[in-house]
Amino acid sequence: MACFFRRHIASKLSQILQQPEDVFISALSAVPVSNKQQTADFRLSIGTLFKDGIVPSNGDVQSQAEALLNELKQDRVVEEVSTGRGVINFRVHRKLLVQKMLGPCGKDDDTFGLNSELFNRLEKGRTLVEFGSPNIAKRFHAGHLRSTIIGNFIANLKQSIGNDVIRVNYLGDWGMQFGMLGAGFDRYGSQEKLEENPLQHMFDVYVQVNREAEMNEDLRHAARDFFRRLEHHEGKAMALWQHFREISVKEYQQVYNRLGVHYDIYSGESFHRVQTQEVVQELQHLGLLKITEKGTAVVDLSPSGDMSSYSTVLRSDGTSLYITRDIAAAMDRKEKYTFHEMIYVTDKSQENHFHQLFQVLLAMGHSWAQRCRHVPFGLVQGMKTRHGEVIFLEDVLDEARARMLHNMSLSKTTKEMDNPEDTADKVAISALIVQDFKGPLEADYRFDWDRMLQAKGDTGVRLQYTHARLCSLVHLQGNGQELEFDHSVLVEPRTISILQHLLHYDEVLYRSAQDLQPKHLVNFLIKLCHLVASALRDLPVKGSPPNVAQARLQLFSRTCSVLANGMRILGITPVDKM
Repeated sequence: MACFFRRHIASKLSQILQQPEDVFISALSAVPVSNKQQTADFRLSIGTLFKDGIVPSNGDVQSQAEALLNELKQDRVVEEVSTGRGVINFRVHRKLLVQKMLGPCGKDDDTFGLNSELFNRLEKGRTLVEFGSPNIAKRFHAGHLRSTIIGNFIANLKQSIGNDVIRVNYLGDWGMQFGMLGAGFDRYGSQEKLEENPLQHMFDVYVQVNREAEMNEDLRHAARDFFRRLEHHEGKAMALWQHFREISVKEYQQVYNRLGVHYDIYSGESFHRVQTQEVVQELQHLGLLKITEKGTAVVDLSPSGDMSSYSTVLRSDGTSLYITRDIAAAMDRKEKYTFHEMIYVTDKSQENHFHQLFQVLLAMGHSWAQRCRHVPFGLVQGMKTRHGEVIFLEDVLDEARARMLHNMSLSKTTKEMDNPEDTADKVAISALIVQDFKGPLEADYRFDWDRMLQAKGDTGVRLQYTHARLCSLVHLQGNGQELEFDHSVLVEPRTISILQHLLHYDEVLYRSAQDLQPKHLVNFLIKLCHLVASALRDLPVKGSPPNVAQARLQLFSRTCSVLANGMRILGITPVDKM
């Protein structure tokens, strides 16, 4: 394991520099694999030691690197130490690298890379992740895909490194939109159509009532009146709203199951409608609430108290707003779940909303708001089906599956499988996820059907194909556990390149846990697939001497496990055949 080597080198540095081992753990990094001849496995940046105050700087990085090099000796683990430009390189004994990185396959495959000392530097505890969060009574728009898969990745990642994770779907199930829908359903709704296709019918009604309300003051008044009735828990309005909510959640769960996403809690704005009044009273008690000339209630967030920046928490008619309910929800969650951190995953247009939310909470004296975090993401451009219609997520998933199924039917390497549609669905969703995760989350990106579904590109299809190919090899030839083997037979350059790349796995997860960006893991897995392709070509199992075949199988079995585990963290369900 990488942690064995990192710990050993850190121990040597600790003895020489008289500093605790822990300070060197994160300063050491695995050397990236390149096409050139690779000698070093780990690298220590002297500049990093200066920056962190571990070593006093005399201004000459190279001379201090060479001075430290003179004190480092080869031993049973490190066979070569050298300097580069401001760095010290460590090369470990090749046989020991193979032995430690492969070990007995199957014994610790699920935890490979997850027991690293790097994660000791991360604060652990309970993490609450709010993601997905669609507005009920509406079909999933394709834009909901990003919040769902990004939040699922963050929850998976946090859980994999030891956090207690609570996954929350905070439904948009309250607010003036239900005033519009309620008033519209009274006029245009049909119980028969609602039973046939609930979300589509509610969407049609909502579009129609919004269009009509632009020119109809009576209809706008009826919508405001319906929401006031909801706020006062009037029976008929509440019954209709409850019906809308129940059938919406039922429809959404089918899509979540298809995406392989689950939630621990289905919450919603409505859960906190009573608590919003308590929030307003507390704001008033703290002297934070001000009434504007328009009659709205606001919290002044300006540093100088001149109202140059404020957050509106009540309309002039006394009804609550989105942020009021978010304040109540945050306070309620802290009391119920005693979370260490809370992460919100929404598009970047809501950055100001969450900035205000955290500011209001801090102004109320809730210091834990400093551990609340908003993860913003950009827009998806050009996501259309062949028909060019309004894009709903189910339509995108259906088309992705159909296109993948077609591509699989044309491929000569496609295996016979019991349920090709299910496999095509999983592979297509993998393609959607990887296309979404390849770049920075906050960036917009252009959706491209053809590029996304390429089997030979840097795609989710490539990840699945590589995994299926490795599964097939292990299934047909065994898994490499049957015989002890001489580790010296696995010192070929292709093997060493894979093992050197696997040294990065804990670093990649550590970096992802810090900035919550999936691109690091995606790029790691794609590079692993490229290395595997070369190794499968140059290191045959079939026809090799038994000890060599078993050794190579152990390499491929371990690699297959790491690939599968990384895919699961991304939210991808690995397939064994395709």
